[in-house]
Amino acid sequence: MSNRQDPEANSLQRSGFVVRKERLYGGLIAACAVLTIFVTVGIVLALSGQAIAFWSEISPIRFFTGTQWSPIISQNYGVLPLVSGTLIVTICSALIALPIGLAAAIYLSEYASARARSILKPALEVLAGVPTVIYGYMALVYITPLFGNVLPLSVGLIPPGVPVLPEFTLVVPALRTFNALSASIVVGIMIIPMVSSISEDALSAVPDSLREAAYGLGSRKFDVSTRVVVPAATSGIVASYVLAISRAIGETMAVTMAMGMSPQMPYFPNVLRNLAESSQTMTAAMVQIAGADQTPGATYEAMFAIGMTLFAITLTMNVLAELVRRRFREAYE
Repeated sequence: MSNRQDPEANSLQRSGFVVRKERLYGGLIAACAVLTIFVTVGIVLALSGQAIAFWSEISPIRFFTGTQWSPIISQNYGVLPLVSGTLIVTICSALIALPIGLAAAIYLSEYASARARSILKPALEVLAGVPTVIYGYMALVYITPLFGNVLPLSVGLIPPGVPVLPEFTLVVPALRTFNALSASIVVGIMIIPMVSSISEDALSAVPDSLREAAYGLGSRKFDVSTRVVVPAATSGIVASYVLAISRAIGETMAVTMAMGMSPQMPYFPNVLRNLAESSQTMTAAMVQIAGADQTPGATYEAMFAIGMTLFAITLTMNVLAELVRRRFREAYE
């Protein structure tokens, strides 16, 4: 009796094993995707349930239009001071991180050698791994004293000898111990790696044929980088901006340590005073409530109302960013 097996049968057995393995991989990946969806839906339901309970006790109009936030002491539930504090930190940190991150990405993608890129990009991304409490410590110990030695500052925007109005003099007041300027700087530094890394990936994905065509027309390297490569990678750059801004909005520890917990409405017309004063973000307010009141009630449920508001803000940003990404998306063959 021969022990030789049919080669065709072995081939079919191996093929069946490969098919079953692929099905197993597909099932595991699909399970991960479904789990992600269920977790997201569960978070939204948990937030919305407690938030609706809060808004059944406190009018949504009072919550969204109130200018006083002091839920623990005086039962004031106006969320506008928290929204303004969050927007101040987010906008100022974005003004720092977005241009610096994009410039770093352009250098890594278009100017740096392969060896320089292999060293600089991981070194830049190390910033993303630094614990946020370290950034808060840096803001308190280094950044605030550094600017405290320079401020207050008054700068005339129009040269001497020209009749000017008082409004044309730029006045930056002295910094408080806890201030929005230091918080914005450390959050801006924190999100630079996210902007530069994702933007560099988008820039590197632009086909070389576009660069070669621009060089063939006599363009310089700077023109190719800024007028050809960057516009072609707009969708990826926008995605990096949105992720970085979402990170800035959700940052808690660094802004709590650097900015304090004094919610207040923004100052006008001298908007620079808002950078020098203490304030409070939405995430910091949630941490404050979580540490102060664990009993059911309006104060405890306010934490979920803030979370739901924060979720709505970030969701709106993501939807707008997706619309922009689709608008400027480029497909290359």
